[in-house]
Amino acid sequence: MSKGLVGKTVAIAASRKTEEMSALVEKQGGKAVVRPLQGTTFLADNEIENEFLKVLDDKPDWLIFTTGIGTETLLNLSEHLNRKNDFEKLLKDEKIAARGYKTHNTLKKIGVAPEARDDDGTTEGLINAMKNKDFKNKNVMVQLHGVKAPRLVDFLKNKDATSVTEILPYQHIPPEEDTLKLITEELRRNELDAVCFTTQLQVHSLFQYAKQQGFKEELVSIFENQTVAAAVGKVTAEVLKEEGVKRLLSPTNQRMGAMIMELSKLHQNN
Repeated sequence: MSKGLVGKTVAIAASRKTEEMSALVEKQGGKAVVRPLQGTTFLADNEIENEFLKVLDDKPDWLIFTTGIGTETLLNLSEHLNRKNDFEKLLKDEKIAARGYKTHNTLKKIGVAPEARDDDGTTEGLINAMKNKDFKNKNVMVQLHGVKAPRLVDFLKNKDATSVTEILPYQHIPPEEDTLKLITEELRRNELDAVCFTTQLQVHSLFQYAKQQGFKEELVSIFENQTVAAAVGKVTAEVLKEEGVKRLLSPTNQRMGAMIMELSKLHQNN
């Protein structure tokens, strides 16, 4: 089989395992350039202690969890604050919604079964699972990871929830502006045949920068007509679609190797 990435330049937006990813690209004959767009995600439990204590005291009617690591962090935080029993009782007494199998497994370990659960690991899947649930005059807590989820919050408000409290146990520091500037210039000069995104944070970083600099529409157009946007995982692909990118590559097998092979096949056929 011929190597479909010969003469192609692929930007890797990740900051971890970049050597392995670059090797995959090079094995298919391509050139890999690393443009880390994730920045830093850090544990912010000290900053959310007061918010979390308020949740424990106010006892919301619904608690929505969107990541396994965030759910685990809140469980650990409740123990650190000597409120573990209160938190676990709250989880068992009130209604729970969960996105993703890791979140579900974390809750299952403490005997909590969600009232609503997605079927595909995406925010859209979670929203679909909650469409027939009653949120009118309900107080809701939403656990997030690194970035806000305006579509989820808007959904809850449109369902007449009284309040939506967002808890972000992990927070995100944007990547280096020089990196954002460089990849933007490369995209504009048509020097990149593909950009490989491995997390939603990388997508958020690039598009947030594009919005600030006033070329978001141009960026969408580049991905639609020129550079291929490739995504590992349904959540990453979902965020690209939310930003307006309709032409994207997202293999069913949610692994980097599978994405590079699909990218190779795509260029081989073009």
